[in-house]
Amino acid sequence: MANLKEIRNRIASVRSTQKITSAMKMVSAAKLRRTQNKII
Repeated sequence: MANLKEIRNRIASVRSTQKITSAMKMVSAAKLRRTQNKII
C-alpha cells in the first residue's frame, strides 16, 4: 500500500502532465487553424 505522500506526489505529477497535454493541444489547434487559413 502506497503511503499518502506517494499518492499526493503521483496526483501532482498527473496534473502537471495534464496541463502540458492541454497546452500542446491548444498549440496544435492554433497551428492547424493557421494552416487551414493559408490553404483557403
